[in-house]
Amino acid sequence: MKNISVIGSGTMGNGIAHVFAQSNYSVNLVDINEKALEKAKATITKNLDRQIKKELIDEDAKNSTLSNITFTTSMEEGVKNADLVVEAATENVDIKLDIFRELDKITPDNCILSTNTSSISITKIGSVTERPDKVIGMHFMNPVPVMKLVEVIRGYATSDEVTNTIMKLSEDVSKVPVEVNDYPGFVANRILMPMINEAIYSLFEGVAGVEEIDTVMKLGMAHPMGPLQLADFIGLDVCLSILRVLHDGLGNPKYAPCPLLINMVQAGKLGVKSGEGFYSYSHGTKDLVVSDNFKK
Repeated sequence: MKNISVIGSGTMGNGIAHVFAQSNYSVNLVDINEKALEKAKATITKNLDRQIKKELIDEDAKNSTLSNITFTTSMEEGVKNADLVVEAATENVDIKLDIFRELDKITPDNCILSTNTSSISITKIGSVTERPDKVIGMHFMNPVPVMKLVEVIRGYATSDEVTNTIMKLSEDVSKVPVEVNDYPGFVANRILMPMINEAIYSLFEGVAGVEEIDTVMKLGMAHPMGPLQLADFIGLDVCLSILRVLHDGLGNPKYAPCPLLINMVQAGKLGVKSGEGFYSYSHGTKDLVVSDNFKK
């Protein structure tokens, strides 16, 4: 397995391409938007420069990594020789199903089709293909070049052979794979999202302010980042989408998203990506500044 195709060049997609290319795999990074690809290349270059500054790699390794990545807007060209496809498009079930229907038609028969989804059913995705045994989840963590974990999610029909191949491949790119079964939210988000939702409820109900909630979790629970800051980092729209998958899939009211989260997403306050969430990110410094909406 040497040819990897990554679909979607956003935060997760360019990070996944970076990791495979740095391990000397040949990578096609595919996106319908040329500007998105240009931004992805700039991001990968910036992250490689950061690794050089930290003396993790040298200039030759940077150049080799970049030379291993081809950027293309053609899905067909980008996957025609793929041994593995990693889909990293937006967390929208209809978009993902459409992508997998197309991938099933245009990839080689022996190609493994994986998705970086953080919550959507692998079984459902596999069901729209003629190769459900070769469909699997590879849930990388953000930022991909730094975080070690990969959740490897087996769909109902995913074969042992494919699972073992992806587990080994994850280790080959210096990740730590953990095999989990296909239930809403898998492990990471089934545990993480209710915590974030409860933090938002605590703010919504006036238990404490933004900084106070995050400080309790950072200093009291040794979390590197408070849950509200983490929600901003993930994207409040993504958090809402995952909570709805959990709520719909498990039918338990404890997963119902907080009304405050729903309102913020409807208002376009999505966190870092929009410049404002629980904190403001438009002031030009790395200091955390609570959004005006939540200042006392």
